[in-house]
Amino acid sequence: MSAPLSLSEATRTVARRELTERLRDKSFWFSTALTLVILGVVLFLPKLLGGDDTYRVAYAGPAADQLAASVRAQATALDATVERVRYPDEAAARAAVTDGKLDAYVTDGKVLVKEKLDPQIGAAIQTAHRDIVAGQRLRQGGMDPGAVRTAQQVAPLAVDALDPADPKAEMRGQIAFVGSIVLYGQLIGYCMWVAFGIVEEKSSRVVELILSAISTKALLAGKILGIGLLGFAQLAVIAAFGLTLGNATGMLNVTADLVIPVGYVMLWFVLGYGFYSSVFAASAARVSRQEELQNVIAPASMAIMVSFFATFYVNANPDAPVSRVLSIVPPFSALCAPVRMARGDAPMWEIGLALALMLAAIGALVVAGARIYEGAILRMGAKISLLDAWRGARKGSTPAAVEAAN
Repeated sequence: MSAPLSLSEATRTVARRELTERLRDKSFWFSTALTLVILGVVLFLPKLLGGDDTYRVAYAGPAADQLAASVRAQATALDATVERVRYPDEAAARAAVTDGKLDAYVTDGKVLVKEKLDPQIGAAIQTAHRDIVAGQRLRQGGMDPGAVRTAQQVAPLAVDALDPADPKAEMRGQIAFVGSIVLYGQLIGYCMWVAFGIVEEKSSRVVELILSAISTKALLAGKILGIGLLGFAQLAVIAAFGLTLGNATGMLNVTADLVIPVGYVMLWFVLGYGFYSSVFAASAARVSRQEELQNVIAPASMAIMVSFFATFYVNANPDAPVSRVLSIVPPFSALCAPVRMARGDAPMWEIGLALALMLAAIGALVVAGARIYEGAILRMGAKISLLDAWRGARKGSTPAAVEAAN
């Protein structure tokens, strides 16, 4: 007879088993492919919907040529392109505006548009019109418009910020925000896998055979570890794909400022998964049927969902006191902390406190969750209360308990 496996050996064996089974699951590959497709669409969508950024404008009146040149210069300063279109008369220009072939028709004292004037081209037209009219009035008053413009060319006051904002903070925050949205899906998906796997093994009574060879601690640890490693690998593939595709298409300029927020998201996946998977596992062990699972995991699912919506508030109000609390206190910090950390809004003491509180919470949940799991996993039938599961932990994994369950 072979020697019994040690705790570490049994844990690794279960982890390998979970990895192998999940990799054979078509839903894993489908979800990975779907996520990559969605990410690719998101990165390509701005280019696909960008359309033609050239404005088509026609002019009429004695100063049409001067106005057209001035509008073109103003639009160039605003990173826009204006194409001048000529029509034989106003009726033809009006028809072109109505048909959508012309963005604007500038005539004496007004601008004709189909529905509304685009703010960018509108700013160029209004500025050019003001400059031309002002120059005409100055010449009528015997003044040189060139001299006036020269006199008005005053250097702006220099701005010396005592606490300058990081110009790349907003970009890092948005990357982390998108990462937190992906992180939400990863956490809820892989924690559900843990819960479904536990109930499946319990309802089929396979768990009784497994626990006749290894301890409940090794089974629980191996299951969480194996599924967690798969989730981490999938998240790493998604991150690498997104950065590579974004860099190749020119939508992103991959530098350390982009890699850093991705690293924060990966870190908080590990912490968030450690936190929530323990809760999902302990909850799932209390029931014997898949139909009862949603009821026992509802509080944990709600906590993840509330944390998800909280990230929208933190992203919009990173310096608010509520955002500080949400990014520090578990369970909300799992999704909210990456946004503030990536933006640089969180000082070191807040980051340290958030990590310390989450690690402490994980430690407490692992101990409590393992005990509840141990006390409930071999008890079939109706849903087991938390108190009964806690009290039954001392005898939950003994050989006698296994035989009693049979």
